[in-house]
Amino acid sequence: MTFATPHANSPAPQRFPVVIVGAGPAGLALGNILRAASVDCVVLETETREFIERRPRAGVIEEWAVRALERRGLAANLLERAQLHTECEFRFAGERFRFSYGELTGQHHFVYPQPLLVTDLVREYADVRGGAIRFGVRDVELHDVDSDRPSVSYLCPETGQRQVLHCDFVAGCDGARGVTRTVLPPDRTRIARHDFGIGWLALLAEAPQSADCVLFGLHPNGFAGHMARSPEVTRYYLECPPGDAPENWSHDRVWSELRARLGAAGAPPLTEGRLIEKRVLDMHNYVVEPMVFGRLFLAGDAAHLTAPIAAKGMNLALHDAFLLGDALVAHLTKGDASGLDGYSATCVSRAWDYAEFSQWLSEVYHGTSSGDPYRAGTTRARLHRLFDSRLAAAAFAEGYLGLNTSG
Repeated sequence: MTFATPHANSPAPQRFPVVIVGAGPAGLALGNILRAASVDCVVLETETREFIERRPRAGVIEEWAVRALERRGLAANLLERAQLHTECEFRFAGERFRFSYGELTGQHHFVYPQPLLVTDLVREYADVRGGAIRFGVRDVELHDVDSDRPSVSYLCPETGQRQVLHCDFVAGCDGARGVTRTVLPPDRTRIARHDFGIGWLALLAEAPQSADCVLFGLHPNGFAGHMARSPEVTRYYLECPPGDAPENWSHDRVWSELRARLGAAGAPPLTEGRLIEKRVLDMHNYVVEPMVFGRLFLAGDAAHLTAPIAAKGMNLALHDAFLLGDALVAHLTKGDASGLDGYSATCVSRAWDYAEFSQWLSEVYHGTSSGDPYRAGTTRARLHRLFDSRLAAAAFAEGYLGLNTSG
């Protein structure tokens, strides 16, 4: 990463109005929006196409995001294949509390694994709309993004030579560990971070789902979650110490804890199966302000990270992509810069809305296992209010579905 002039021995530079770094949901949705408006762009991705199409990630998409994809011609497979979820169930103190947010709001979630969405988006972008995409690039560097002549360079995997791409704008969609966020000057950027002090063991089980909705287990041993991914695979989460090693969780220990934490009167037994993924996630959020530096615009996890506590990450990434895509099209085709001028403030506002809901929900999930009688008591109060007050239920449903946020 550097702000220096690109290397003198590079091959002849190329030019694109927009260079997109990162081929996740944000980068690919953005690329599709640009190509639909006949704006040339190129996507740079360090991994292979096969890798990004198989990488296991979240699968809960809010309805507003699906409708936005649908309006842009990007949701045909999703609408045909996704599961619709209208309810969730809290299991607490041996009881089951079913929450029908679809009945309350008329809205629902779509469950469609991120690898399938990425596969759809990359096919539409590269194979249908003819968008340029370069996989397996190495050592990406950003140059002069604080000027009106930015560029991006990278090592070509075939030749080993550094290729230079001149552009008008750079979109940083390369995630929490990507290079684009590192060019932000510390004296002009604020990164607000919150660590929850807990870990989640993220599991994929080769087993059909054990319930017809998402399950949240609130247990003294720790939180447990059950989420459908496909007819054959189910996502589970188990609260664990931060930094715990997946090797500490044998097959028998995992299923024993899941049975204990998700157990409740009248609940059918879990459908057990082979564990095909075990990862420990340390729960934390961060928000970068502003999300813009010169001609560099961040989107998705490069700009804000939300722990999977409320399943908001992919939805925020898509929100950024929709706004940034429309704003870039307006600027590059009509000379209208208003969307770009307001991009950061609008996206940051929504990121804070989702971060606040994530923090509220974390207390519901983890108060029972905190070892603090006060937090355990407030958890009980929050849960009972959710089921005793229609106003409290409506507020929860709005946050859970991403409705009425300020962004």
